[in-house]
Amino acid sequence: MPSPKSRRSPPDDVSVKASDLSAVERPSRSSEAFFGRRHGKGLRPAQAAALDSGLARYVLDLAESAPADMRALFGAEVSALRLEIGFGGGEHLLHEVAARPATGFIGVEPFVNGMAKAMTAAQRESPANLRVYDDDATRLLDWLPPASLDGIDLFYPDPWPKKRHWKRRFVNAANLDRFARALKPGGRFRFASDIDSYVNWTLLACRAHGAFTWQAASSRDWHDAYPGWPGTRYEAKAIREGRRPAYLTFLRP
Repeated sequence: MPSPKSRRSPPDDVSVKASDLSAVERPSRSSEAFFGRRHGKGLRPAQAAALDSGLARYVLDLAESAPADMRALFGAEVSALRLEIGFGGGEHLLHEVAARPATGFIGVEPFVNGMAKAMTAAQRESPANLRVYDDDATRLLDWLPPASLDGIDLFYPDPWPKKRHWKRRFVNAANLDRFARALKPGGRFRFASDIDSYVNWTLLACRAHGAFTWQAASSRDWHDAYPGWPGTRYEAKAIREGRRPAYLTFLRP
């Protein structure tokens, strides 16, 4: 990955062009399914039980109005609120939940097996600063009050590598609108991926949107993992296969 020319500019030799972004239509409400399959292999009885009990405790009900003070969602006293979209098995999410007890975390994962794994781990620790949502993240983003989040994390999302599927990439103009609305001034959007074309796509999309400033002064700012980063199984697989992850941070002024 080449060095940035400035904090706002993506590399010159990107493999995705700005015209590619403009050619992708904003998804309609009926087509905003950015995730793939919902189920994998069958759950073991213990996993199914942990999923049921975990969702009963932690899942958000979007049929109810969001509280004006989102801190009221949590059983612990929290001073900040972060969202992780597509947390997989919950490795990073639960690491952060344990490391930052004064921060409330909302995790979104529509894939049943990933949610079951996370709820099994949460059952052991019983964190009070966690809530989850098991459906389309766009619905949750629309439900949140404006300027309610201190951070949004999107790590290793499905890259939808075929051009005809680019409209399913979670980073697009409509979702960046949602991020900009939900983030507080000074909030951060963090994006990690091992797919160069998606990294460049995200840089271009955030620059075109205008509400996000890329926080990078040198290549180390995206080659080095975030402070306290625990790693994920997806990342480990990418490194084994010779792909170098990138870690991007954007500021919402």
